[in-house]
Amino acid sequence: MSVSEMFSLSGKNAVVTGVGKTTGLCYEMAKALHDAGAKVLLWDILPGVHNLCRDLGGAGAGYYSVQEDLRDIEAIKRGFTQALDLLGGQVDVLLNGAGVQHRCEAIEFPVEKWDLIMDVNLKSVFYLSQMAARHMIGHGGGKIVNIASLASFLGARRISAYSVSKGGVMQLTKALSNEWAQLGVNVNAIAPGIMLTELTADNVNTDIGRMHTARIPAGRWGKPEDLCGVAVFLASAASDYISGVTIPVDGGYLGF
Repeated sequence: MSVSEMFSLSGKNAVVTGVGKTTGLCYEMAKALHDAGAKVLLWDILPGVHNLCRDLGGAGAGYYSVQEDLRDIEAIKRGFTQALDLLGGQVDVLLNGAGVQHRCEAIEFPVEKWDLIMDVNLKSVFYLSQMAARHMIGHGGGKIVNIASLASFLGARRISAYSVSKGGVMQLTKALSNEWAQLGVNVNAIAPGIMLTELTADNVNTDIGRMHTARIPAGRWGKPEDLCGVAVFLASAASDYISGVTIPVDGGYLGF
């Protein structure tokens, strides 16, 4: 197999959650999987996911969409069934990208926000991975890529629930890999660093933003497209002997 063939996703079908608009990290990763040759199903709770799919060219261009709530197990089952139907009965890649956040002092953290974050960031990752693995094991294997965080490694302040959920994603990635790698399903994770997005752009030139920049050896915040290469790598045959790892994409932040 040539190097270009190893990284190709031609003939593969991918499901990417958390792609409801063009400004998030998952949007760029979904496009990267498509550019590598995969048909891509976009999954989000936002009704705009269907408009986004249409704007990308829809089924004629190899894009499909599902709108279901990842907080609800029945909705997850329904959404995965829809995904299989839209993708012709085959899912080769699952990228669990959906996530929510809430900043608050731990002593005041509301239980409803804790439950929301755990449901979306961790519980849905397990159940959707479980459904995907059951399918993949019976269809020759597949790739599951979870989105972790620097908070998987660091106990970040004022985001206690998020830190716990993303620490859980990293441990879940290891646990699922231990069970499924021998069955042909590779489970890995990407840990984005300090990323520049629509939601964080206003923070770059604050005191905290400059503090983060000063710690990044690369000297800049990450961009959504910085995640594209590693997403394609973990979804492709190039990573067939890699399983159970969480790869930081952080400009060297964790090594400083």
